[in-house]
Amino acid sequence: MKNILTNRTMNSLYKYILSAGLIVAMASCGGETKDASADEQRVENVKVLKLEEVTIERDFSVSTTLEGYENVSISPSLTGIIEHIYVEVGTQVSPGTLLVRMDQTQLNSVKLAFSNASVEFDRVSVLNETGAVSKQVYDQTKLAYDQTKENLEFLTANTFVKSPIRGVVSARNFEPGELYAGNPPILEITQTHILKALIAIPESYVPYIKTGMKLAITSDIYRDQEFEGVVEIVYPTIDPNTHTFNVKVRIPNADGKLKPGMYVKTSMNLEAVNAIMVPYQAVLKLIGSNERYVFINRDGNAKRTNVTLGKRIDDMVEIQSSEIAPGDEIVVTGQARLVDGVKLNIVE
Repeated sequence: MKNILTNRTMNSLYKYILSAGLIVAMASCGGETKDASADEQRVENVKVLKLEEVTIERDFSVSTTLEGYENVSISPSLTGIIEHIYVEVGTQVSPGTLLVRMDQTQLNSVKLAFSNASVEFDRVSVLNETGAVSKQVYDQTKLAYDQTKENLEFLTANTFVKSPIRGVVSARNFEPGELYAGNPPILEITQTHILKALIAIPESYVPYIKTGMKLAITSDIYRDQEFEGVVEIVYPTIDPNTHTFNVKVRIPNADGKLKPGMYVKTSMNLEAVNAIMVPYQAVLKLIGSNERYVFINRDGNAKRTNVTLGKRIDDMVEIQSSEIAPGDEIVVTGQARLVDGVKLNIVE
Protein backbone atom coordinates (compact mmCIF):
# COMPACT_ATOMS: atom_id res chain seq x y z
CA MET A 1 0.00 0.00 0.00
CA LYS A 2 2.90 2.29 0.81
CA ASN A 3 4.38 1.76 -2.69
CA ILE A 4 1.04 2.49 -4.39
CA LEU A 5 0.65 5.79 -2.50
CA THR A 6 4.23 6.76 -3.32
CA ASN A 7 3.76 6.14 -7.05
CA ARG A 8 0.53 8.13 -7.10
CA THR A 9 2.20 10.97 -5.26
CA MET A 10 5.09 10.98 -7.74
CA ASN A 11 2.74 11.03 -10.74
CA SER A 12 0.81 13.98 -9.30
CA LEU A 13 4.05 15.86 -8.63
CA TYR A 14 5.25 15.21 -12.18
CA LYS A 15 1.99 16.58 -13.66
CA TYR A 16 2.30 19.65 -11.41
CA ILE A 17 5.82 20.36 -12.61
CA LEU A 18 4.77 20.10 -16.27
CA SER A 19 1.85 22.46 -15.70
CA ALA A 20 4.05 24.96 -13.88
CA GLY A 21 6.66 24.84 -16.64
CA LEU A 22 4.01 25.50 -19.27
CA ILE A 23 2.72 28.48 -17.31
CA VAL A 24 6.26 29.88 -16.93
CA ALA A 25 6.94 29.44 -20.67
CA MET A 26 3.73 31.24 -21.59
CA ALA A 27 4.57 34.01 -19.16
CA SER A 28 8.05 34.29 -20.68
CA CYS A 29 6.66 34.55 -24.22
CA GLY A 30 4.28 37.21 -23.09
CA GLY A 31 7.15 39.10 -21.41
CA GLU A 32 9.28 39.10 -24.57
CA THR A 33 6.43 40.47 -26.60
CA LYS A 34 5.86 43.15 -24.00
CA ASP A 35 9.59 44.07 -23.91
CA ALA A 36 9.83 44.24 -27.72
CA SER A 37 6.77 46.40 -27.86
CA ALA A 38 8.18 48.63 -25.14
CA ASP A 39 11.47 48.95 -27.04
CA GLU A 40 9.61 50.11 -30.13
CA GLN A 41 7.80 52.74 -28.07
CA ARG A 42 10.92 53.86 -26.21
CA VAL A 43 11.71 57.55 -26.47
CA GLU A 44 15.16 58.96 -25.73
CA ASN A 45 15.91 62.55 -24.78
CA VAL A 46 18.74 63.90 -26.91
CA LYS A 47 20.38 67.09 -28.04
CA VAL A 48 21.12 67.67 -31.73
CA LEU A 49 23.32 69.93 -33.82
CA LYS A 50 22.40 71.18 -37.27
CA LEU A 51 25.18 70.35 -39.71
CA GLU A 52 26.86 73.13 -41.68
CA GLU A 53 29.78 73.23 -44.08
CA VAL A 54 32.85 75.19 -43.02
CA THR A 55 36.06 75.97 -44.90
CA ILE A 56 39.15 74.21 -43.57
CA GLU A 57 42.76 73.97 -44.66
CA ARG A 58 43.13 70.31 -45.40
CA ASP A 59 46.55 68.95 -44.52
CA PHE A 60 48.10 65.60 -43.85
CA SER A 61 50.84 64.42 -41.51
CA VAL A 62 52.34 60.97 -40.93
CA SER A 63 55.59 59.51 -39.62
CA THR A 64 57.67 57.13 -41.69
CA THR A 65 61.14 55.61 -42.08
CA LEU A 66 63.56 56.77 -44.76
CA GLU A 67 65.11 54.36 -47.27
CA GLY A 68 67.91 54.62 -49.78
CA TYR A 69 66.38 55.59 -53.11
CA GLU A 70 68.02 52.59 -54.74
CA ASN A 71 69.75 49.58 -53.22
CA VAL A 72 71.91 47.19 -55.26
CA SER A 73 73.34 43.85 -54.18
CA ILE A 74 76.69 43.10 -55.79
CA SER A 75 76.36 39.43 -56.67
CA PRO A 76 78.50 38.30 -59.66
CA SER A 77 77.09 35.54 -61.85
CA LEU A 78 80.36 33.64 -61.38
CA THR A 79 81.20 31.55 -58.34
CA GLY A 80 84.75 31.06 -57.15
CA ILE A 81 87.55 32.66 -55.17
CA ILE A 82 87.40 36.41 -54.54
CA GLU A 83 90.82 37.77 -55.51
CA HIS A 84 90.35 41.34 -54.28
CA ILE A 85 87.76 43.76 -52.90
CA TYR A 86 88.58 47.39 -53.64
CA VAL A 87 86.15 49.15 -51.28
CA GLU A 88 85.19 49.22 -47.61
CA VAL A 89 81.89 49.96 -45.87
CA GLY A 90 81.29 53.70 -46.18
CA THR A 91 83.20 54.10 -49.46
CA GLN A 92 81.46 56.45 -51.87
CA VAL A 93 81.21 54.94 -55.36
CA SER A 94 80.06 56.11 -58.79
CA PRO A 95 78.80 54.20 -61.82
CA GLY A 96 81.79 52.28 -63.19
CA THR A 97 83.82 52.21 -59.94
CA LEU A 98 85.72 48.90 -59.71
CA LEU A 99 84.47 46.99 -56.67
CA VAL A 100 85.55 43.34 -56.83
CA ARG A 101 87.98 41.16 -58.79
CA MET A 102 87.07 37.49 -59.01
CA ASP A 103 89.33 34.56 -59.94
CA GLN A 104 90.51 35.14 -63.56
CA THR A 105 91.04 31.55 -64.70
CA GLN A 106 87.89 31.30 -66.83
CA LEU A 107 88.39 34.81 -68.19
CA ASN A 108 91.96 34.12 -69.32
CA SER A 109 90.88 30.92 -71.12
CA VAL A 110 88.15 32.74 -73.00
CA LYS A 111 90.56 35.55 -73.91
CA LEU A 112 92.76 33.00 -75.70
CA ALA A 113 89.73 31.45 -77.41
CA PHE A 114 88.55 34.86 -78.55
CA SER A 115 91.98 35.74 -79.92
CA ASN A 116 91.97 32.56 -82.06
CA ALA A 117 88.35 33.15 -83.13
CA SER A 118 89.24 36.68 -84.21
CA VAL A 119 92.16 35.49 -86.36
CA GLU A 120 90.06 32.78 -87.98
CA PHE A 121 87.14 35.14 -88.63
CA ASP A 122 89.46 37.72 -90.26
CA ARG A 123 90.94 35.04 -92.53
CA VAL A 124 87.53 33.68 -93.59
CA SER A 125 86.21 37.21 -94.13
CA VAL A 126 88.97 37.88 -96.71
CA LEU A 127 88.26 34.60 -98.48
CA ASN A 128 84.54 35.35 -98.46
CA GLU A 129 85.11 38.65 -100.28
CA THR A 130 86.82 36.81 -103.15
CA GLY A 131 84.31 33.97 -103.18
CA ALA A 132 86.96 31.44 -102.20
CA VAL A 133 84.92 30.07 -99.28
CA SER A 134 81.38 28.85 -99.05
CA LYS A 135 78.70 30.88 -97.30
CA GLN A 136 78.16 28.03 -94.84
CA VAL A 137 81.79 28.11 -93.70
CA TYR A 138 81.65 31.89 -93.36
CA ASP A 139 78.42 31.79 -91.31
CA GLN A 140 79.78 29.09 -88.98
CA THR A 141 83.01 31.03 -88.41
CA LYS A 142 81.15 34.27 -87.70
CA LEU A 143 78.80 32.50 -85.26
CA ALA A 144 81.75 31.07 -83.32
CA TYR A 145 83.37 34.52 -83.22
CA ASP A 146 80.16 36.23 -81.98
CA GLN A 147 79.54 33.60 -79.28
CA THR A 148 83.12 33.80 -78.01
CA LYS A 149 82.96 37.61 -77.95
CA GLU A 150 79.71 37.55 -75.98
CA ASN A 151 81.15 35.05 -73.50
CA LEU A 152 84.25 37.24 -73.09
CA GLU A 153 82.14 40.31 -72.32
CA PHE A 154 80.08 38.34 -69.79
CA LEU A 155 83.14 36.97 -67.99
CA THR A 156 84.88 40.35 -68.00
CA ALA A 157 81.87 42.03 -66.36
CA ASN A 158 81.56 39.28 -63.75
CA THR A 159 85.27 39.03 -63.02
CA PHE A 160 85.95 42.75 -62.74
CA VAL A 161 82.73 43.82 -61.01
CA LYS A 162 81.85 47.51 -61.19
CA SER A 163 79.21 49.63 -59.47
CA PRO A 164 76.06 50.24 -61.54
CA ILE A 165 74.96 53.26 -59.47
CA ARG A 166 76.18 56.18 -57.43
CA GLY A 167 75.99 55.42 -53.73
CA VAL A 168 77.82 54.25 -50.64
CA VAL A 169 78.97 50.76 -49.68
CA SER A 170 76.50 49.83 -46.92
CA ALA A 171 77.57 46.20 -46.36
CA ARG A 172 80.57 43.97 -47.05
CA ASN A 173 80.00 40.26 -46.47
CA PHE A 174 83.29 38.68 -47.71
CA GLU A 175 87.03 39.12 -47.55
CA PRO A 176 89.61 38.52 -50.31
CA GLY A 177 90.53 34.83 -50.66
CA GLU A 178 87.11 33.58 -49.56
CA LEU A 179 84.97 31.34 -51.73
CA TYR A 180 81.89 33.07 -53.13
CA ALA A 181 79.03 30.65 -53.86
CA GLY A 182 76.35 33.11 -54.93
CA ASN A 183 74.83 34.08 -51.59
CA PRO A 184 74.90 36.41 -49.69
CA PRO A 185 75.97 39.28 -51.96
CA ILE A 186 79.60 40.33 -51.71
CA LEU A 187 78.67 43.99 -51.26
CA GLU A 188 75.60 46.15 -50.98
CA ILE A 189 75.42 49.65 -52.44
CA THR A 190 72.86 52.17 -51.18
CA GLN A 191 72.01 55.54 -52.67
CA THR A 192 72.09 58.21 -49.98
CA HIS A 193 72.24 61.43 -52.00
CA ILE A 194 68.60 60.67 -52.86
CA LEU A 195 66.26 58.99 -50.40
CA LYS A 196 62.70 57.73 -50.59
CA ALA A 197 59.83 57.14 -48.22
CA LEU A 198 56.66 55.10 -48.61
CA ILE A 199 53.74 56.55 -46.68
CA ALA A 200 50.21 55.21 -46.23
CA ILE A 201 47.47 57.82 -46.63
CA PRO A 202 43.78 57.40 -45.69
CA GLU A 203 41.50 56.83 -48.67
CA SER A 204 39.58 60.05 -47.93
CA TYR A 205 42.59 61.96 -49.32
CA VAL A 206 42.48 60.28 -52.73
CA PRO A 207 41.07 63.37 -54.55
CA TYR A 208 43.78 65.64 -53.15
CA ILE A 209 47.11 63.79 -53.51
CA LYS A 210 48.81 64.33 -56.88
CA THR A 211 52.19 63.51 -58.38
CA GLY A 212 54.60 66.42 -58.01
CA MET A 213 53.15 67.75 -54.75
CA LYS A 214 55.73 68.83 -52.16
CA LEU A 215 56.02 67.61 -48.57
CA ALA A 216 57.79 69.03 -45.56
CA ILE A 217 60.03 66.53 -43.76
CA THR A 218 61.23 67.05 -40.21
CA SER A 219 63.36 65.01 -37.81
CA ASP A 220 63.87 65.19 -34.06
CA ILE A 221 67.60 65.12 -34.78
CA TYR A 222 67.43 68.40 -36.72
CA ARG A 223 64.70 70.24 -34.84
CA ASP A 224 65.30 73.62 -36.49
CA GLN A 225 65.60 72.37 -40.06
CA GLU A 226 62.95 71.36 -42.58
CA PHE A 227 63.67 69.15 -45.58
CA GLU A 228 61.65 68.88 -48.77
CA GLY A 229 60.25 65.86 -50.56
CA VAL A 230 58.22 65.40 -53.72
CA VAL A 231 55.42 62.93 -54.40
CA GLU A 232 56.88 60.75 -57.16
CA ILE A 233 54.32 57.93 -57.39
CA VAL A 234 50.72 57.71 -56.20
CA TYR A 235 49.85 54.02 -56.07
CA PRO A 236 46.61 53.24 -57.93
CA THR A 237 45.03 50.76 -55.47
CA ILE A 238 43.61 51.00 -51.95
CA ASP A 239 44.25 48.40 -49.25
CA PRO A 240 40.80 46.99 -48.35
CA ASN A 241 41.96 46.13 -44.83
CA THR A 242 43.42 49.49 -43.80
CA HIS A 243 41.58 51.71 -46.32
CA THR A 244 44.83 53.47 -47.17
CA PHE A 245 46.86 53.94 -50.34
CA ASN A 246 50.64 54.26 -50.69
CA VAL A 247 52.62 57.21 -51.93
CA LYS A 248 56.32 57.14 -52.87
CA VAL A 249 58.19 60.30 -51.90
CA ARG A 250 61.54 61.31 -53.42
CA ILE A 251 63.82 63.27 -51.06
CA PRO A 252 66.98 65.04 -52.29
CA ASN A 253 69.79 64.61 -49.75
CA ALA A 254 72.89 66.14 -51.30
CA ASP A 255 74.40 67.14 -47.94
CA GLY A 256 73.84 63.65 -46.53
CA LYS A 257 72.24 64.83 -43.29
CA LEU A 258 69.36 62.40 -43.59
CA LYS A 259 70.20 58.71 -43.36
CA PRO A 260 68.42 55.56 -44.53
CA GLY A 261 66.54 54.08 -41.59
CA MET A 262 65.96 57.47 -39.96
CA TYR A 263 62.51 58.11 -38.47
CA VAL A 264 60.93 61.33 -39.76
CA LYS A 265 57.61 63.15 -39.89
CA THR A 266 56.12 64.14 -43.24
CA SER A 267 53.44 66.79 -43.65
CA MET A 268 51.60 68.16 -46.64
CA ASN A 269 49.42 71.25 -47.02
CA LEU A 270 46.48 70.68 -49.33
CA GLU A 271 43.86 72.99 -50.78
CA ALA A 272 41.15 74.68 -48.72
CA VAL A 273 37.91 72.70 -48.88
CA ASN A 274 34.37 72.76 -47.54
CA ALA A 275 33.84 70.14 -44.85
CA ILE A 276 31.30 69.07 -42.23
CA MET A 277 32.75 69.33 -38.73
CA VAL A 278 31.10 67.80 -35.66
CA PRO A 279 32.05 67.39 -31.98
CA TYR A 280 34.44 64.46 -31.66
CA GLN A 281 32.37 62.88 -28.87
CA ALA A 282 29.37 62.66 -31.22
CA VAL A 283 31.17 59.97 -33.23
CA LEU A 284 30.87 56.42 -31.90
CA LYS A 285 33.12 53.44 -32.62
CA LEU A 286 31.98 49.88 -33.17
CA ILE A 287 33.73 47.66 -30.62
CA GLY A 288 36.28 45.34 -32.20
CA SER A 289 36.60 47.26 -35.48
CA ASN A 290 37.58 50.63 -36.92
CA GLU A 291 34.03 51.36 -38.03
CA ARG A 292 32.80 54.81 -36.95
CA TYR A 293 29.19 55.95 -36.94
CA VAL A 294 26.86 58.73 -35.81
CA PHE A 295 23.11 59.05 -35.23
CA ILE A 296 21.12 61.42 -37.43
CA ASN A 297 17.61 62.70 -36.68
CA ARG A 298 15.36 61.36 -39.44
CA ASP A 299 11.77 62.54 -38.91
CA GLY A 300 12.03 62.07 -35.15
CA ASN A 301 13.81 58.71 -35.30
CA ALA A 302 17.46 57.85 -34.79
CA LYS A 303 19.22 56.84 -38.00
CA ARG A 304 22.57 55.12 -37.53
CA THR A 305 24.99 56.27 -40.25
CA ASN A 306 28.54 55.07 -40.91
CA VAL A 307 31.10 57.84 -41.45
CA THR A 308 34.75 58.29 -42.39
CA LEU A 309 36.82 60.62 -40.26
CA GLY A 310 38.91 63.38 -41.76
CA LYS A 311 40.82 66.25 -40.21
CA ARG A 312 40.56 66.91 -36.48
CA ILE A 313 40.76 70.46 -35.11
CA ASP A 314 40.71 70.68 -31.30
CA ASP A 315 37.50 68.93 -30.18
CA MET A 316 35.93 68.96 -33.66
CA VAL A 317 36.40 66.34 -36.35
CA GLU A 318 35.50 66.17 -40.03
CA ILE A 319 33.03 63.46 -41.04
CA GLN A 320 32.32 62.18 -44.53
CA SER A 321 29.37 60.09 -45.69
CA SER A 322 27.16 59.95 -48.77
CA GLU A 323 24.15 59.76 -46.42
CA ILE A 324 24.88 63.05 -44.65
CA ALA A 325 24.34 66.57 -45.98
CA PRO A 326 24.33 70.13 -44.60
CA GLY A 327 21.05 70.78 -42.80
CA ASP A 328 20.85 67.32 -41.23
CA GLU A 329 20.68 67.11 -37.46
CA ILE A 330 23.28 64.97 -35.68
CA VAL A 331 22.78 63.72 -32.12
CA VAL A 332 25.51 65.20 -29.91
CA THR A 333 24.16 64.30 -26.46
CA GLY A 334 22.53 61.00 -25.52
CA GLN A 335 23.79 59.13 -28.58
CA ALA A 336 25.34 56.33 -26.49
CA ARG A 337 21.87 55.13 -25.49
CA LEU A 338 20.48 55.03 -29.02
CA VAL A 339 19.72 52.16 -31.36
CA ASP A 340 18.69 52.44 -34.97
CA GLY A 341 15.05 53.53 -35.28
CA VAL A 342 14.41 54.60 -31.68
CA LYS A 343 12.19 57.66 -31.27
CA LEU A 344 13.86 60.92 -30.29
CA ASN A 345 12.71 63.69 -28.00
CA ILE A 346 14.86 66.71 -28.83
CA VAL A 347 15.61 68.92 -25.87
CA GLU A 348 17.37 72.26 -25.77
